[in-house]
Amino acid sequence: MRNLLLVLPLLLGQVPATQAQVSVGVGIQMPGVSIGINLPIFPDLRLVPGYPVYYAPEAQANYFYYDGLYWVFQGDNWYASSWYNGPWQRVMPLYVPVYLLRVPVRYYRQPPPYFRNWRPDAPPRWDQHWGREWQQSRPGWDRWDRHASPPPAPLPTYQRRYPQSRYPQEPTRQQAIRAENFNYQPREPVSRQAYQLPERSKPHSPPSQAAPQDRGQPQGGAERSNPGQDKKKGDGQGSQGKDKKGGRGSD
Repeated sequence: MRNLLLVLPLLLGQVPATQAQVSVGVGIQMPGVSIGINLPIFPDLRLVPGYPVYYAPEAQANYFYYDGLYWVFQGDNWYASSWYNGPWQRVMPLYVPVYLLRVPVRYYRQPPPYFRNWRPDAPPRWDQHWGREWQQSRPGWDRWDRHASPPPAPLPTYQRRYPQSRYPQEPTRQQAIRAENFNYQPREPVSRQAYQLPERSKPHSPPSQAAPQDRGQPQGGAERSNPGQDKKKGDGQGSQGKDKKGGRGSD
């Protein structure tokens, strides 16, 4: 497996096509990959109550939206994309945004087996799963002031105009469409870096510990692949809602 080492504390890895779930995925050229996500239309996204994160209750995947990016947890890896069907970039565990890590277990639609013994109303025990080195690098990731959480990013509703039959595959075309329709500026460096793909930059050393008010987040933030709707588990704001302050989505 080859990795792209990008500026900021982020590694975005490339998965060989033979390892992707090509049976239901889309063929993606570099630098992105297929991870088996091939939604026919823009997904129904709902806010996780009390978190600046959306989840997709009808997706057959651990599918989220945070800070201008779609996020999928699959095969013990996190993937991010600025478009709902990818192409996807792998994000190494050390640099996954803390607000994603804090989402309770119950909002994972395809939880891995090791989630089973964990409380559904609490975050997955990433510290147990990823080990001491990860835990030492992300102290306090599961402790925060809920009243100080950032507002959720606006949804990129302009992507509703691009169902599977019209979906732009080339990252450069996706960037151009986004620039014309969506003026949200990500708050976290990883998200900003993802918006710049496929450009490559120089490597950067891992981050230092975050400020006390939001410990567990790498310094400066971190961000950049049938249905069964669970209405009892947190009906947040749907993707039909109005765009939030700080950016705009375009229908």
